[in-house]
Amino acid sequence: MRTIKLFIEYEGTNYLGWQVQAKGPTIQGMIEEKLKLLTGESVRLTGSGRTDAGVHAFEQVSHFKTKSGIDLSSMQRALNSLLPPDISIKGIEETVENFHARKQARSKVYEYRILNRPIRSVFYRGYAWHISQRLDWREVKKATQKLVGEHDFSSFRSTGTPTKTAVRKIFCAEWKKDRDGLMRFEVEASGFLKQMVRAIVGTLVEVGKGKIDADAFEKILESKDRKMAGPTAPAHGLFLKEVKY
Repeated sequence: MRTIKLFIEYEGTNYLGWQVQAKGPTIQGMIEEKLKLLTGESVRLTGSGRTDAGVHAFEQVSHFKTKSGIDLSSMQRALNSLLPPDISIKGIEETVENFHARKQARSKVYEYRILNRPIRSVFYRGYAWHISQRLDWREVKKATQKLVGEHDFSSFRSTGTPTKTAVRKIFCAEWKKDRDGLMRFEVEASGFLKQMVRAIVGTLVEVGKGKIDADAFEKILESKDRKMAGPTAPAHGLFLKEVKY
């Protein structure tokens, strides 16, 4: 039995997220379907974590076990020939038997993109949240620093999503400015709650609009109350950037 690690890039617009659903296409389901065609086995693919409907990934990491003797380069080529153009196997390697893509991940890095300019862009429409109102980025960056460290992030989690604890550690969180008004929020943490990044971004946008300030943002974090925070940012601006082991 071999353990194979995949590095996957996908554009999530046409999918209901990573995890297999009862109805509708998912990234996991699509790759498992092609692996069955290739190996003749009912393969179970385990990802580093779930991404929601419409969320993209520069590099999702997953693993599966197989008895197939197909060499890695042939397997990668065959998978990419079978998969639709919005999913790509960027890399493939055989790893140790007990490797686990989710349990052994030390941290994950997400990126959220906002296009902050008066006129929308046809090129960024599926990959950035367009906000025409000019945001106060100085105040946004000030509020963003309140996130760094270990906190209970209950204020920034989807309601009705049971987990043992809402405590997560954010190692770094920063905004970077690209050309043409594109702002990129990069955040690395030990783990993320469901819709956590999108809830954080939605609340930071409220800071940028002047509806709350950086101190109020910190109080929202401390409140552990989702009702206190801002709206959930759209899924299409979010990318899973990297998984670290």
